[in-house]
Amino acid sequence: MGAYYGNKQIIVDTAYLNEKSEGHFNNKYQLTDGLYFVISPDKKKLFDFLVTDGQLFDIIADTANRSNVKFIGSPDNDLLKYYSQKTIAIIKENALLASTYKTAKTRADSMLIIDKQQSISIKLDELKDSIIKVAPKSVTALLLTLGKQVKLPKGNILKTKQDTLNTVQLIRKHYWDDVSFNDDRLLYTPFFENKIDTYYKYYVSPVSDSVINALQYMLLYARTGKQMYPYLLLKFTNEYFNPQHSGQNKVLLYLFNNFFLRGDTTLLNPAAKKMLFDRVYQLMANQVGDKAPPLDMTDIGGKSVSLYSISSPYTLIVFWDPTCPHCQKELPHLDSIYKAKWKALGVKIYCINVNGILVNEMKSYVNNKHFNNDWIFAYQTDEAQKTIAKQGVPNYLQLYDIADIPTLYLLDAEKHIIAKDLNTDQLDRLIQLKSKSLTK
Repeated sequence: MGAYYGNKQIIVDTAYLNEKSEGHFNNKYQLTDGLYFVISPDKKKLFDFLVTDGQLFDIIADTANRSNVKFIGSPDNDLLKYYSQKTIAIIKENALLASTYKTAKTRADSMLIIDKQQSISIKLDELKDSIIKVAPKSVTALLLTLGKQVKLPKGNILKTKQDTLNTVQLIRKHYWDDVSFNDDRLLYTPFFENKIDTYYKYYVSPVSDSVINALQYMLLYARTGKQMYPYLLLKFTNEYFNPQHSGQNKVLLYLFNNFFLRGDTTLLNPAAKKMLFDRVYQLMANQVGDKAPPLDMTDIGGKSVSLYSISSPYTLIVFWDPTCPHCQKELPHLDSIYKAKWKALGVKIYCINVNGILVNEMKSYVNNKHFNNDWIFAYQTDEAQKTIAKQGVPNYLQLYDIADIPTLYLLDAEKHIIAKDLNTDQLDRLIQLKSKSLTK
C-alpha cells in the first residue's frame, strides 16, 4: 500500500496474499485519511482508493480489470467511484460535441456548440458541488474542493492590464476558499503541494512582505495540524533558504524569528539546526534597508580606507577576485556604465578583492584595464584577517554573505543597503530611477 504525501509517493504497508489471493493490510497505527494506492511487487501501480475514518473495509479487485474495483463497507470509496463514472460520461459527451465543431457551417452553428460545451462544464461543476454538499466531511469532498477553480464573472474578458490585475486579485482572494490548512488529510493527496506552488508562483507577489503575509496566514492556521504545521514550516524554510528572487532572504529571517526561535527547532536534527542558524546569522547583517556592516580595508597604495569614510549619494560595493573570469568581464562593463552615467550622479565604487594574497594580480589587472581613478580598489591584509579570527567575530565575507563573485551591494548616502544580488543592468535602472525621484 502506497500513499500520496505532499509531492512524493511513499510505501506505508505491505500485505501478502494467500492461496485464495486474499490479503490484509493491518497497520499498527491508524493511517491518516487520504488517497492511497495499491502497487504490485514489481512496483506497478494498480489502482487508487481512499482510506477514511474507521478504515475497516474490503476491496475486491482483479489485476486484469483494474477499472472495476469494488468496495464493501466504504461509502467514501463508493462516492468517489460514482463521481469518477459520472465524470467520464461527461468528458465523453464533451469530446463528442467537440468533434462536431469542424462540421459547423455557420457562426450560429459554432456558437450553439460552444453554448452546449459551457452547459457541460456547468454540469461538471454542479456534480462536484452536489457531492460536496451531500458529504462535506468526506475525503472525496476534500479532493473535489482542492480541484475547484475560482469562478470568474460571466463574460470576464482580459482587455487591459487592469482587467488582468483585477482577475488575479479575485483568484487570490478566493483561491483557498473552503480549504482548512490544519487538515492533515490535505497532505495525503497528490494535489495540495502543487496547489501551494501554483499559488506562490502566480498569485503572490515575489516581494518579501507579500510572501511573508501569505506564509503567516497559512502557518498560523495550520498550527493545530499535527502533521500539516511541521510540513509547511519545513517546506517554506527549504524554499526560502536559498530564494529565487532578490530580497527574499527576509522571508527566512521571518520564519526563524517567529517560529524556530520560539521552540520549533525541535523539528530539526542537529545538522539541519546548525545549517539554519549559520545561514540566518549570515543574513542578519545585510538585509535591504539595514545599515551596511563596516568595512575597513587597505587600498592599492597601502592606505587604510573605510567604507564609512566614503562620501557620496550612492556607494557600490563590488566583491571580486582578480583571477575570476566572470569578474574580469563584469568589471569593465561596470566601468563603462560608470563613465557614461554613474560618475555624473556621484556614484562611488568600493571594489574589494576577496583574495587578499593576490595584491600584485589586482594591481596588474587595474593598470591594464585603465580603470577610472575614482574607483577604490582595496583588500583585507593578512594581519587584519588574523586579528578578526582571534576575536572570534564574523568576518566581512560572512557579514556580506559572499558565496559567489562578483557580488554587488548598492548603498545610499547614509550607507543603508538599497539593493543586493542585482546584475549590472538592473542596478543601472535602479540608480537612474532613484536619481530622478531625488531631483523632483
